[in-house]
Amino acid sequence: MEIEKILDSDFLNSISFFNFENAVTAAFYTDENLNLVNSNANFENLFKKGIEIKSQNLLTLLANLGVEQEIISDFRTTLNTDGKVLIPQIKIMLNGELRYFSLLSTKTKSPLTKFLNGIQGQLVDRTAETILKQDNENLINLNQEAYNSLKDKNAKLEKISNRLAKYLSPQIYKNIFESESEHANEYKRKKLTVFFSDIKGFTDLSDSLDPDLLAELVNDYLSAMTDIALKHGGTIDKFIGDAILVFFGDPESDGLKKDASKCLSMAIAMQNKVAELDKSWREDHGIAEGLKVRIGISTGYCTVGNFGSVQRVDYTVLGSTVNLASRLESICQPQKILVAPETKVL
Repeated sequence: MEIEKILDSDFLNSISFFNFENAVTAAFYTDENLNLVNSNANFENLFKKGIEIKSQNLLTLLANLGVEQEIISDFRTTLNTDGKVLIPQIKIMLNGELRYFSLLSTKTKSPLTKFLNGIQGQLVDRTAETILKQDNENLINLNQEAYNSLKDKNAKLEKISNRLAKYLSPQIYKNIFESESEHANEYKRKKLTVFFSDIKGFTDLSDSLDPDLLAELVNDYLSAMTDIALKHGGTIDKFIGDAILVFFGDPESDGLKKDASKCLSMAIAMQNKVAELDKSWREDHGIAEGLKVRIGISTGYCTVGNFGSVQRVDYTVLGSTVNLASRLESICQPQKILVAPETKVL
C-alpha cells in the first residue's frame, strides 16, 4: 500500500522537514517545479511583512530578494543538470544592510512516496566571514602597499646613499650612517697624522689645457690617489682642486705609531704611482712638464668634527698640525716627501 494513502501529504512534508525547522540557516523545501512547500522562520524572515511566500515559485522569491537574474538562471540550469547546486555568494539587502549568503540546494527523491520528491535547500548567512575576509584582504593590500612604498623608499635611499658614498671617505660614511649617536656636533681633540699633497705647476697647467682633457687627467690622478689612500686606511678629508688632504687616526685608529707608518707607506705608494702617471702625461698627452707631486706629513693634536654653517658641514680636521702639513708640502721638492720631526720620531 502506498504511504500517501495512509498519511496526509502535509504531514509527510512536515515530517520530512522537521530537521530544518530549528536550523540556524534559512531552510526551504519545494516541489519538483520549485514551488515552495515548506520553510523555516529564518527563510520567512528574509521577506518583508505582508509578502505571501507559500506556494510561490522559488525563482520568483529569489528575484524578490534582489538576487541577480544571471545567478537565478545559473541556479536553475545547474540544478536541472546536476541535481544539486552550490552558489558560493549572493547578495541580499535586508533592512538597509547588505548581507552575503551561500545558496545550497539538492533534488530529493523518495522510494516511499512522490510527495517527498522535490528540492531541499538552504540560504547560509556568510556575512560575518565575508566581511572578515574582505577586511583581511584589505589589510593584506594595505600591507603590500606599505611594503611596496617602503621598498621604493629604501631603493631611493640606497641610491642617495650610493651617491653620498662618492662624496665621503668610507670611514666618515660609516661613522655617519652606522653611528647610534644623535649628536651631529661632536668635536674631539686627538693626535693625528696629517697628509697634504698637490701638483707642482697645476695652476698654469689648468689654464693651458682643454677643459675636457684637464678633467680627464685630474680625475684619473685623484682616482689613483684615492685607491691608494683607501688601501692604506686613510680618511680622505677633501680634494681642493689638485690638492689632497688625508688624515690617519680618526674615526678609526691602529695606534699613533701604526697610523703614522701607514701614512708614510701611503705617501711612498702615491709617489710611485705618480711616476707611472708622469710617463703617461708626457708620452700620451704631450704635457712636457709631466706630473710632479709634493707631499707634506705632520703629526700632532687636531680638533676633528663637523665644521661649517647651519646649511652645510664638513667632517674635517683643524689645528696647527694641519697647517704644518700644508706648509711642509709647499716647501717640499717635487717628487719628494717632507716629514715633520714629530712624525719621524714615531
